[in-house]
Amino acid sequence: MRTGEGIWLRAGVLGVLVVAGVVAALVIDLPGAGQVRSWLDDGGALAWALLIVGVALVLCAPVPRSLVSVLAGAVLGFGAGLALALIGGMLGGLVAFGLSRALGRPAVTRLAGPRLHHADEVFSGRGFVSVLTARLIPVVPFVVVSYGAGLSGIRLGPYVAATAVGLVPSTLVQVGIGASTEFVVEHVSTLTLVPAAAVAVVLLGAGIWWFRRRARRAGEQPRPV
Repeated sequence: MRTGEGIWLRAGVLGVLVVAGVVAALVIDLPGAGQVRSWLDDGGALAWALLIVGVALVLCAPVPRSLVSVLAGAVLGFGAGLALALIGGMLGGLVAFGLSRALGRPAVTRLAGPRLHHADEVFSGRGFVSVLTARLIPVVPFVVVSYGAGLSGIRLGPYVAATAVGLVPSTLVQVGIGASTEFVVEHVSTLTLVPAAAVAVVLLGAGIWWFRRRARRAGEQPRPV
């Protein structure tokens, strides 16, 4: 297979994974609080590990992280829910970043060409601040930042550090809300994911477009002699 074909094939795989995540978010019912507690009681450490992996995979799809954190607090209580939301959030952010970097970044580089170099220099120098700011803004979906950072030139180290710091404030609040009420668990359904998933997909596309536009503008700026 030629290099160009491989690049677009990987980009296509990334697109299929994102679409599959949307479909899964819309059709898979969330387990009830009692069911989750029963799994954890019966399964022990293995059940906890599978639950963390499950949360991470959910956060690779356009599912609001705030909803996942609130549910974690409602089902597990504040302490355990906070640990699950933070560890699952970090793992989900890493997986989405890695998928986007490995599968989508080559296609963005191919499309933008040399114009991407200057934009990468900008993002590499301000990677921590850029990701931290995006993580702290409530209206920016978690999945958009994760995939968008992978498409950009941000290095892994600053991305991980900014994600770890940026997740803490909102997660504390969201898990606390969930732990203080049982109403959330009783009334959350797949219908709550439909508008959120649609918005996340639109914003993900907008984020990719913005990175490409930024790279194009950076390439058009005159370089100092």
